[in-house]
Amino acid sequence: MKIRNFVSLEWKQFSRSSYFQKGLAIKILLAFGALYFLAMAIFLGIGVVFGLEEAFPEKDPFKVLNNYLIYYVLGDLAFRYFLQQLPVMNIKPLLILPIKRSAVVRFLLFKTNLSFFNILPMFFFVPIAGVLLFKSYDVIGTLVWLLSFICIGFSINYANFLINKTKVYFFIILGLVATLLALNFYGIIDIASYFGTAFYAIYTDLYWILIPMILLYLLFKINYNFIFKQFYIDGAIVEKASDVKSYNLSFLDRFGKLSIFLKNDVKMILRNARPKQVLLTSFFFLFYGLIFYTQDMYSEIPVILAFASMFITGGFLLTFGQLVPSWDSEYYKLMMSQNIPYRQYLESKLYLMIFATLISTILSLPYLYFGWDIYAMILAGGLFNIGLNTFITLYGGALNRVPVELNQKAKAFSNTNGFSPAQLLISLPKIFGPMLLFYIPYKLISFDAGLIVLGLSGVVGLLLKNVFLNKIEKVYQKGKYKTIAAFDEKK
Repeated sequence: MKIRNFVSLEWKQFSRSSYFQKGLAIKILLAFGALYFLAMAIFLGIGVVFGLEEAFPEKDPFKVLNNYLIYYVLGDLAFRYFLQQLPVMNIKPLLILPIKRSAVVRFLLFKTNLSFFNILPMFFFVPIAGVLLFKSYDVIGTLVWLLSFICIGFSINYANFLINKTKVYFFIILGLVATLLALNFYGIIDIASYFGTAFYAIYTDLYWILIPMILLYLLFKINYNFIFKQFYIDGAIVEKASDVKSYNLSFLDRFGKLSIFLKNDVKMILRNARPKQVLLTSFFFLFYGLIFYTQDMYSEIPVILAFASMFITGGFLLTFGQLVPSWDSEYYKLMMSQNIPYRQYLESKLYLMIFATLISTILSLPYLYFGWDIYAMILAGGLFNIGLNTFITLYGGALNRVPVELNQKAKAFSNTNGFSPAQLLISLPKIFGPMLLFYIPYKLISFDAGLIVLGLSGVVGLLLKNVFLNKIEKVYQKGKYKTIAAFDEKK
């Protein structure tokens, strides 16, 4: 079976699905984002050599660049691990047809090469090579150096495939990276200088290109053999049995009738792949402030700090909360057929988001290091999230009718399963609301006035809790059957 046949099958599967129009709209939005990053990569690729030449006038900018490329390699590996979506293919129908397994495995690995994460580095390194040729560097050496980093990029791609599929390779690669960083930290070796010399040697001594080429071949073969050994019908359709874990969640009984919903949500998060990934994502939001609070330029723009404070405490709300009620899509019809008040369902989601925001606020205590003003802003942002953003998020859920597959093994950062264009619109007041509430009194009165207004907005929201929930409940009730019908559609 030729590659074009596989490509034809993939296209038919995508274009004939009931999810085609929604999936196409999402892919168009992602395409614009991809074009932006490609343009930025070209800009950086063209400017990096000139920038290093200006920063280090007494040194060869190409040598300086090679010294920093090891950090690019390590960063690319970490970046792909968290963001790169591995390709999937419906192989069950192919297993009963007279098609060579080797052909299917090769095509699956070929799909990984078409990833945006493999294309993006080329838009960075090709302009660098163009600038080097413009500056009269050796033509053959530059092209061989470029080819070596293309091989390294594809090697990172196959390494990422392995560490996502097996824990053994994950710990092997993690151990190697940790060892390198430890050796560098304790001054045993300077990895920047060591690898910089090795990368520059590819330019001066062309035979060193064999190392990245052999590495690429070995990683491809390891991936090929790993997939091929498991490529049989029993391995594809029989899932390995595992022990069922039980959780003692009796502490939630204090919430009365809401405890049933809260226990279900906690169990869902602990037992399923997608919610676990989203929970991990929300934890990384706690470090969002390090981007802004460590830069002097942002201290002069307090409205940007208000934006950051909302993100620090609102990680769970912005990741898990925006997919309400999609988390329950697989059993939503059954749940709606029961004698369950919608109000209790919505209140349980509200309390879950409030509790998570309170935990994030407590965990953000280390930001006191940057001063009381910074932490006061985080507290004000937390109150806004609790008192207003939770209700805005719940209201947005009424417009979100895209199902979520709980055990879909996809990257939480890049997974668009459950994504709806309505989320983009409903996110605007969540992002710009705290900025406006802080900025207007800050500009007219003082910094403290901005903090007070931002914090009081959350308190007012809590006082109007019943009013907001009544309005939101009516919206959910009105679109109940449309939501059930939408959740019945499978991607």
